[in-house]
Amino acid sequence: MKRLLWILAIILPLALTGLWFYGRSVAPVIIEANHHLASADTAAFRLPSDPKAAKRELQRAQKALTALRPKGLYVVIDTHANLLYLRTQDSVLMKATCSTGYGGELTDSTTGRKWIFNTPQGVFKINSRVENPWWRKPDWAFIEEGEKPPDDPRERYDSNMLGKYALGFGNGYFIHGTLYTRLLGVAVSHGCVRLGNEDLDFLFKRATYGTPVYII
Repeated sequence: MKRLLWILAIILPLALTGLWFYGRSVAPVIIEANHHLASADTAAFRLPSDPKAAKRELQRAQKALTALRPKGLYVVIDTHANLLYLRTQDSVLMKATCSTGYGGELTDSTTGRKWIFNTPQGVFKINSRVENPWWRKPDWAFIEEGEKPPDDPRERYDSNMLGKYALGFGNGYFIHGTLYTRLLGVAVSHGCVRLGNEDLDFLFKRATYGTPVYII
């Protein structure tokens, strides 16, 4: 039952509002070389065979899911179509083309560290809002270019890469601007979500602390 509620908690806000989709550049997930990704839990959920018990289970599930229904503004990011929506329960305020993580891997041949560049999926909240953000380039950004990470921290900072605004939604992932607007609509980022200037400006002015973010 708990497993069903967890799965439905992610897709409920989309299903209830008529949205259904198919299938960081700052801080991607770091995995050590000897680490194995856990496989998805595919155990099936079965209702009780007794009709009355099954009805009670469904009623409890419906009540729990109704409580999870988003109130007010929320963001939906479809990583398969590379689309971002700002919406309410009954209306879409913005539909924007974005770029999300491309799913590639990078291994540091010296240390064995491995990075996987995916945009995380699940339910998040806006937890930071930054104007004129600076990007502190992580080690992978240098290794990817065949360079050694610098010892001087001042060599890591870039004031242009993230655009005018950045909205953080946890674990170092952000919705931010991009210099590569021609690549919007393509999964090319290292995990963050990139938006064009006008769309980012519209989103930043409306998404506040605590705004839910649903990523599928």
